[in-house]
Amino acid sequence: MYAIVEIGGHQYKVAENDVLFVDKQTADGDTLTFDKVLLIKDDNGNVNVGTPVVEGAVVSASILDTVKADKVLVFKKKRRKGYQKLNGHRQVMSQIQIESISTDGSTPKKKSAKKDEAPAKKTAAKESASAKEETTDLESMTVAELKDLAKDKGLTGYSSMRKAELIEALK
Repeated sequence: MYAIVEIGGHQYKVAENDVLFVDKQTADGDTLTFDKVLLIKDDNGNVNVGTPVVEGAVVSASILDTVKADKVLVFKKKRRKGYQKLNGHRQVMSQIQIESISTDGSTPKKKSAKKDEAPAKKTAAKESASAKEETTDLESMTVAELKDLAKDKGLTGYSSMRKAELIEALK
């Protein structure tokens, strides 16, 4: 099952347990609900297209982290005039994980979801720890995994490093 959701003016194709980076989201807690669902395709192959949104459809997500994207450099120059200007910008992004896609407008109960996820997280943490020890190829890891590895090793300043800098620091 997947859905097309509008988040912050952008459209994203999401499925359950997907992790994606979106523009900074502000919420009271760690959970978000998005009701601008433009399309839903269920496991049976049925497609429900909204006009403009699917009525009663809700996508719930949780905020994992708030980070800054890579720097975008803006360089302006007028030739033969001696005018040059360089500006940089780093967009603030939220890393979210899609928890569920619902077509009836109800969000899942938090308590039952946490009970089901707690044992899975413990086993996933054990598996990821063993996988980190086995994985010596840092190039194939994502930036988030490299940052977690740097945090475990006790490195400082890893939050502002790029992927290449993280790999050099971890070697």
